[in-house]
Amino acid sequence: MASTMPFSAGLVSLGFPPPQHHSCRLQRYQRPCTLISSAIRHGQVKAMAGVSMDGLARPQAPVAVVTGASRGIGRAIAVALGKAGCKVVVNYAKSGMEAEEVCREIMESGGTAISFSADVSIEAEVETMMRAAIDTWGTLDVLVNNAGITRDALLMRMKKAQWQEVVDVNLTGVYLCAQAAAAVMMKRKKGRIINIASVAGMIGNIGQANYCAAKAGVIGLTKAMAREYGGRNINVNAVSPGWVASDMTAKLGDDIERKALETIPLEEIAGLVEFLAVHPAASYMTGQVLPVDGGLSI
Repeated sequence: MASTMPFSAGLVSLGFPPPQHHSCRLQRYQRPCTLISSAIRHGQVKAMAGVSMDGLARPQAPVAVVTGASRGIGRAIAVALGKAGCKVVVNYAKSGMEAEEVCREIMESGGTAISFSADVSIEAEVETMMRAAIDTWGTLDVLVNNAGITRDALLMRMKKAQWQEVVDVNLTGVYLCAQAAAAVMMKRKKGRIINIASVAGMIGNIGQANYCAAKAGVIGLTKAMAREYGGRNINVNAVSPGWVASDMTAKLGDDIERKALETIPLEEIAGLVEFLAVHPAASYMTGQVLPVDGGLSI
């Protein structure tokens, strides 16, 4: 019998509503005497840039898009980036209320955020989301590809629809988001992309052939992207979590859940992603796959 406490390796369950975006009403940047206000007007998110009292241009906060950010690992990453000073697009597919809560948490910590509904497996919705970030804040500096789903079954019993849905979201979604973000980053000759893979893509897992294949694909895609974009000063890395407290594996048995409880917290993954996304010391890292799994993949 499944426990009521859910777990996963960086996943959120995605639905497919029409795209929409919302904004936390009042957002205060951490620097003194600076105010940023954003609202929705005629279906577009608009922001008023802050002006410092001394009249000097202040350093622009990095703009980050985090997919699947309403719950689990994505939420922890979005909050960490918001606290680090980023302006965050909190992407979600169906968990709008949860995404607004993430925005509020970021705002209360002194950060800035908007929520945006988009299915990452649909190209048009991805492009709309990236445009919303640019229309709101003028640029795009960081992309965290976290959105993912599971449709578990033994391979011999797995339906093609189960296979395809997982590959579409977990792998094709990474390709679509990275391609759209890189188009902006390449023009600016800077950017950082962090893909959330999984230990399952490194060592496999029974009953998750679709998920393992998609996450292994994310690892290969990360390395290819790092080679292609390196010349434009775009760093691409992957973080490969083990079992972490989340909301995707409530259907797993009690024994698996107990083992999950003994491993890593969300904050450790979020902290590593924050480092790769904004820290100067990560500027020479690219094409790397960093397991955060307590030694599970050894």
